[in-house]
Amino acid sequence: QVQLVESGGGLVQAGGSLRLSCAASGRTFSSYPMGWFRRAPGKEREFVAAISWSGGSTVYKESVKGRFTISRDNAKNTVYLQMNRLKPEDTAVYSCAAERPGIPYLSANAGLYDYWGQGTQVTVSS
Repeated sequence: QVQLVESGGGLVQAGGSLRLSCAASGRTFSSYPMGWFRRAPGKEREFVAAISWSGGSTVYKESVKGRFTISRDNAKNTVYLQMNRLKPEDTAVYSCAAERPGIPYLSANAGLYDYWGQGTQVTVSS
């Protein structure tokens, strides 16, 4: 079992930056591919980014490519989401999630993620 706790959200002006962290419990964290998802008010949850267990592979939602960077530190049981050049449309609750081990690709399908954090609010003002 993996427990996930996000931090680092807040209020920022458009064009600013935030770094989200997701701290995981459990010795097997390094075996899980990890993802970040977000849910804006009145909208469905959407995929943002994912990273392989080793950190060697990443995938991103098209609209965040070049602005967001996902990374992980397995020694610290933590995955990060560096968000630069933030836009008001990035406003959402951001959650990290652990993908089911054994899936041979990084998925944008939330149904393939078994463990979820509570989320952290990111608000971008215009």
